[in-house]
Amino acid sequence: MVFWEGYMSDESMGIFAPIVVYWLYAGFYQALPPLEKYRLHSKNEEDEKNLVSLASVVKGVLLQQIVQAVVAYLLFLATPNNSAQEETQSSVLEQMVRFCVAMVVLDAWQYFVHRFVMHHNKFMYRYVHSQHHRLIVPYAIGALYSHPLEGLLDTISGAIAFLVSGMNARTSVYFFCFSMMKTIDDHCGLWLPANIFHLFFENNSAYHDIHHQIHGFKYNYASMFFPFWDKLLGTHMPYSLVKRPRGGFEAKPLLKKH
Repeated sequence: MVFWEGYMSDESMGIFAPIVVYWLYAGFYQALPPLEKYRLHSKNEEDEKNLVSLASVVKGVLLQQIVQAVVAYLLFLATPNNSAQEETQSSVLEQMVRFCVAMVVLDAWQYFVHRFVMHHNKFMYRYVHSQHHRLIVPYAIGALYSHPLEGLLDTISGAIAFLVSGMNARTSVYFFCFSMMKTIDDHCGLWLPANIFHLFFENNSAYHDIHHQIHGFKYNYASMFFPFWDKLLGTHMPYSLVKRPRGGFEAKPLLKKH
């Protein structure tokens, strides 16, 4: 039994919960004070380097979430509600396995589309993916800021992960809310102490920050859970966190690659 049972269907929660989680979690980061001693870039750098206003970022995210909601609705429409039946037939372990399978599928899609479609294809980078890279200094609310076409492809990747893993609608609520929080955390621009995501995931805010900088533009493509594909295919750029004289950290590459 879950807290929304009797109030909303699992499918409705699967559509709306990730959107609510996005604004609550990203809003939490946005409401924090500057926290200069934990930032990967100073607030001045954020204001000076980023090429898009906060208002435009918010509009872009809302547009993507509309696409996300429509795709989720169509997905659940095409896969009849079987959550109640699966709850009696599937163990927690089986659902955890499906959760992990979805993570693997999402990781593979994100890496190969991000690297070969969005970066190596000059047309797609110039007219599509470059919109996301207008945030040279990432911040939480901008996690989903991207061109609508890229947003659609990202949303489709979630649908594929759902179908391949065989998870039910109820499990998908947890999976997509967790994925949303992980994406936000990767873009938050902060290195906070005792961050649970940093304890379990090497692919974190500093790892992704490297990719948004000139020296790491062709590296650290992995953008969800694990750096497996980066390490396997030679696009992994390790880094060290160095304290800046005026506070905060800088993710400095350990290896100079060309």
